[in-house]
Amino acid sequence: MLIGATLPATNLHFFQARRASFRRNGSPLNPSANLVDTQTVKTEMTKKHLSNLEKLLQNQSRKSQLLDNDSRGEIHPRESRSNGSKENRGKKLLEGLNLSRIWPEHKVAEEMSPRHLNKLKKLLSSNNIEYSPRNNLGSRWKEYHGCKDWLGLIDPLNENLRRELIRYGEFIQAAYHCFHSNPATCNEGDSRKVALPDKSYKVTKSLYATSSIGLPNWVDDVAPDLGWMTQRSSWIGYVAICNDRSEIKRMGRRDIVIALRGTATCLEWGENFRDLLVQIPAETTEIESESGEGQAKVECGFLSLFQTAGVNVPSLAESVVNEVQRLIEQYKGESLSITVTGHSLGAALALLVADEVSTCTPDAPPVAVFSFGGPRVGSRSFADRLNSKNVKVLRIVNNQDVITRVPGMFVSEELDKKLRESGFVSGVLNVLDKSMPWAYAHVGTELRVDTRMSPFLKPDADVACCHDLEAYLHLVDGYFASNCPFRANAKRSLTKLLSEQRSNIKRLYTNKAKGLNLNLEREHSFSTPSCLPSPSS
Repeated sequence: MLIGATLPATNLHFFQARRASFRRNGSPLNPSANLVDTQTVKTEMTKKHLSNLEKLLQNQSRKSQLLDNDSRGEIHPRESRSNGSKENRGKKLLEGLNLSRIWPEHKVAEEMSPRHLNKLKKLLSSNNIEYSPRNNLGSRWKEYHGCKDWLGLIDPLNENLRRELIRYGEFIQAAYHCFHSNPATCNEGDSRKVALPDKSYKVTKSLYATSSIGLPNWVDDVAPDLGWMTQRSSWIGYVAICNDRSEIKRMGRRDIVIALRGTATCLEWGENFRDLLVQIPAETTEIESESGEGQAKVECGFLSLFQTAGVNVPSLAESVVNEVQRLIEQYKGESLSITVTGHSLGAALALLVADEVSTCTPDAPPVAVFSFGGPRVGSRSFADRLNSKNVKVLRIVNNQDVITRVPGMFVSEELDKKLRESGFVSGVLNVLDKSMPWAYAHVGTELRVDTRMSPFLKPDADVACCHDLEAYLHLVDGYFASNCPFRANAKRSLTKLLSEQRSNIKRLYTNKAKGLNLNLEREHSFSTPSCLPSPSS
């Protein structure tokens, strides 16, 4: 019998060391053996030693089993000693070796105890979501909104901030769901109903993005049923405002939310690939003029979707500014905040929206951006422009999400920061920032999560899973701190994640989900107004 054939290759050195000790000192199981320095004898002796080891372990296993059963008053026939198959002998050998002490990861089987199965059933059941009450933010709401750049709230992640991030992420999910329920409609008078996850908010305006590029007419003739994929204007999000008095009191202000979905149509994908930096056609801010850094630049495709007007709809920039101005005037005198949230393309457009609404009125409320899986949007001058307008940005980034590292040069933010700390290199990079058409820079504070920290997702999950919004919310719900694993008391339902990313869920959990006979195809239910369905302290 060969141990190496049944054990992981990563720990072969353990047994090689043992074999070496056999050759040098002789076997404690066969003291009479003489060691001869020839390859043939060494091989034969090793086989003999391992055979003796196997017999010893089997005898010990039988004795312990007999003693255990005798203590319960059970009778064992003698013939059972010689009845074991090769499979049983191998199993007893592995049990005797106590591999769980050598490879701790084998403890995964322990997670499927009745207690863990019960917890898994709860996480997989939409009807049994565990809710966490919302704490009163009170006078600290500005801290959670970013007035101090979330200092001391991210590592470890503050439980109230976690709840707020999950809530804004579910506003984006509502935008996705609303678009896919009727993607073809593209008129401003569209009486579209958005199933908000929070009933204390009311939608006041639908938002549309229009591409400046188009596809040939013959495309519609070839695929008439997919006309919405090639239409220039598409519903991309909404503006909503909190109207519930108890919720306003809990949050410490009346909140205006602007939620934007990610890429969904062919023309939006086309705009994504127009990655040259272009100047924003607006007046240069004072800080830019004084620093000499030049006018802020953003990606051509993002700017096109933001500023282009459609046949039946105004531009996204015009719509959102007019609606925010109207709401600010309507609730003048109240404490207000503007929260812009988006995923993927929506995260990029969220920065352009925040840049625009932050100065749409003389006394604009505090503006914060919560983005999930957002790409780079503009130049370093654009980041300085947002900072000068006091726009606060919190980017939620997955380590394995490639979208967060494009467009521009494929360099991590950590490396870029280190290079800029060097005097000479920093000067060279500053020159490149002004002259290169792909000199992008991220903006704001970063919350970095990691797919590999989830006990449910495969560590080698594919690109789609690493960029998926529900996967992001799952990781945020489980995140505790940068140096800590996925928190054990995370309670966000796995129903939506499993139904959308089944191939990226560890087989252990997909198999158990089948055994639990759960209906995973049902629509994902939203939370109730008074509770949040996920984070827990």
